Amino acid sequence: MAADKLSTRHLLGIKDINRNDIELIFETADNFKDVINRPIKRVPSLRDITIANIFFENSTRTKLSFELAEKRLSADVVNFAASSSSVSKGETLIDTVNNILAMKVDMVVMRHPYAGAGVFLSKHINAQIVNAGDGAHEHPTQALLDAFSIRQKLGDVAGKKVVIVGDILHSRVAISNILCLQKLGAEVMVCGPTTLIPKFMGSLGVKIEHDLRKALNWCDVANMLRIQLERQDIKYFPSLREYAMMYGLNKQILDSLDKEIIVMHPGPINRGVEITSDVADSKQSIILEQVENGVAVRMAVLYLLASQRD
Repeated sequence: MAADKLSTRHLLGIKDINRNDIELIFETADNFKDVINRPIKRVPSLRDITIANIFFENSTRTKLSFELAEKRLSADVVNFAASSSSVSKGETLIDTVNNILAMKVDMVVMRHPYAGAGVFLSKHINAQIVNAGDGAHEHPTQALLDAFSIRQKLGDVAGKKVVIVGDILHSRVAISNILCLQKLGAEVMVCGPTTLIPKFMGSLGVKIEHDLRKALNWCDVANMLRIQLERQDIKYFPSLREYAMMYGLNKQILDSLDKEIIVMHPGPINRGVEITSDVADSKQSIILEQVENGVAVRMAVLYLLASQRD
């Protein structure tokens, strides 16, 4: 049985929470999954809470998922797109957030291009912070919904073998997933070109493999990451076509394995690069379940954080 409250006031990264926190989030998300599958999908849990979604980077899926989670909990929601604000005129992060807090905001969900932005902010403002992705550092709610989706499909995460394939170097999803899966007792492997696997990966206690077929034969779950061309300042591989030939997952490879594995993707998908359409839409794919679970997990995180406000 999980504890009845989180050990932290913010959700800044998976490294800052423990296994009990994760189990509590999952148990709470189970209850919220029931809620979002009812005819009336709203509960009054956060009726007196105002949440600001502050996105300094473009995001469609994560922002939409958080906004839906907030509205399902009956929170008041303020959306703030920094790219179209005075941030582009030189206003600092603290100035921006203080202006929003002056409007009496209780919680901030923030995505920022710089690693550690949420930690920095949590030391300077009174509101609770949920990190919706900071640079190539962490994306805790994505890792939680991925592990929750594995638990839903396989019954438990402990003892499962999960391979994370692709652009590990630029991925906040990979780091958060590794930390979350390890805390839940899974074995983790990373797979990709040498140029896209950072040097420190071995120190995290994960296996490293450069042959996709070997990795797929080893795993129970394959999490196929998006190639993040927008973060790549130099060429890490010759071409997308060559990457797809070496590390893209197609139906032919999937069907040739000696066991059935689960396929995941944090989205958005570059169809035909990381995975082909027939894999993304196959019965082994749980990509749409990840999207649905994302709302329930984010509802759980917001609800649990709000329940321990000062």
